[in-house]
Parts: sequence; structure tokens; C-alpha cells
Amino acid sequence: MDIGNPAEELEKQFERWQKQGESTFWGLLGCEFAGWDGKTVTVALDIKPQLLNLIGILHGGVHATLIDSAMGLVVMILRPRENVVTTNLNLNYVAPASEGRILVTAELLHATRKSMNAQAFVRTEGGELLAFGTGTFRVMDRKPESP
Repeated sequence: MDIGNPAEELEKQFERWQKQGESTFWGLLGCEFAGWDGKTVTVALDIKPQLLNLIGILHGGVHATLIDSAMGLVVMILRPRENVVTTNLNLNYVAPASEGRILVTAELLHATRKSMNAQAFVRTEGGELLAFGTGTFRVMDRKPESP
């Protein structure tokens, strides 16, 4: 973001996204923006009973959502004036979790004018790897806003 103080502008954008997300699937799950260090975005989630599957572990769809969302944030931060959409998502589930807080870190791997690739890792607060994934995102021209 190249208007004013970039760090301050990005912080404001995170606040806007968090507020917008409260009434979406992101908010329903309880996702939170936890940080951005200039390269890696971090998303956090407290595991709740309603997010578990029938065998009592965090549902794979929650992992998928967190991985996709964290990677999506990275590409949105790096392409603030364009829309980006997921075109491919690959996931690997490594270990189960049924309680506690999980952290998802995501970073960009590669970018061209119209395509971006990212990776993300889901870990417990203690650092145990639960899942990881990669994604491809299509960069689209943003439509002008209507008056």
C-alpha cells in the first residue's frame, strides 16, 4: 500500500477486513488476523466444539478454509488494487487437534502478472504441524466501483 505510511495503511486494512469478515464464514468460524511481518501473514483460531468432526478432531474443512484464507490474505496484501481468487488448493493433513489455539502462517512463493502461488502451514501454539497446503490464485482486474 503506497499511500501515506504503508504499515499504518496496512493495519487499517486489516481492521477493515476483520470487521467485514465478522458477518461472513470467516467470522462464523472465529478466525482472527494475528500478524503480518512483511513476508508472512498469520491467522489464528480457537478450536471450538462445533468445529470438530464426528470423531472429535478439527474438521478438515476448517483447515482448508484457514489455509485458503491465510494465503488469500498474502496475495491480497501484495496486490491491493486487484481482485484475486483461488483457482487451485492442495492440502496435506498431518496430525489431529481437538482443542487449543491454532496458528496459520502463509507466504508467497511465486507471482506473475496474472497468477500467484502461496503456501501455508497450520500449527498448534506449541509448534506441532497439523496441516499444510499450497494454492494458486488468479489476479483479475478490479472493476471500478459504481457511484
